[in-house]
Amino acid sequence: MSHYTLTANVRKELGKGASRRLRRKNEQVAAIIYGGTAAPQPITIDKPAFYKAIEDEAFFSSIIDINVDGKSEQVIIRDLQRHPYKALVTHADFMRVDATHELTMNVPLHFLNEESCKGVKDEGGVLHVLNNDVQISCLPSKLPEYLEVDVADLGLGETIHLSDIKLPEGVTLVELSHGEEHDAGVVSVTHPTVASDDEVAGEGVDEDGEPKDDA
Repeated sequence: MSHYTLTANVRKELGKGASRRLRRKNEQVAAIIYGGTAAPQPITIDKPAFYKAIEDEAFFSSIIDINVDGKSEQVIIRDLQRHPYKALVTHADFMRVDATHELTMNVPLHFLNEESCKGVKDEGGVLHVLNNDVQISCLPSKLPEYLEVDVADLGLGETIHLSDIKLPEGVTLVELSHGEEHDAGVVSVTHPTVASDDEVAGEGVDEDGEPKDDA
């Protein structure tokens, strides 16, 4: 498990105006820590360190230590609010972690041996990833950064489902707790899509059957 530590300060000025002033300074990111028995705590985080952390996929499925004015708290990131068209994070939500209680969060899937997948390499199929992440439940100490799915032996017309994923000890898949009907596929190999003769013939004509004008 990767380890991340962030340094933060208590945010005393609240409201939209204060948030705008913070963004204009472009030095810190507004955030909040919530959950557990303590009251929600508005904070600001050093922008360069935070932006570097969110470049790592593992940051979003790891326990994070936040040092707020000298007091350390363990949290996970729950939400990022981004500017609609600028590459800026406008707000971050962190949830406190209790070592004795299970948490629920999404972790990414890493697909192994795609280049040697039987259904693609030997049988001419196409690999289709149906889910890039899954929701898990576990104690904070058991939280995996990602889950691996080996597709080496996946044949044409076959699908790997949630129940086929090898889970670390103490980790469960939330969807499977709802019953067998929730055993969704995560990756499959299918026949390549081939356009029919009519579709190929129609590519160069308009809806009235006349040649398209490419000018």
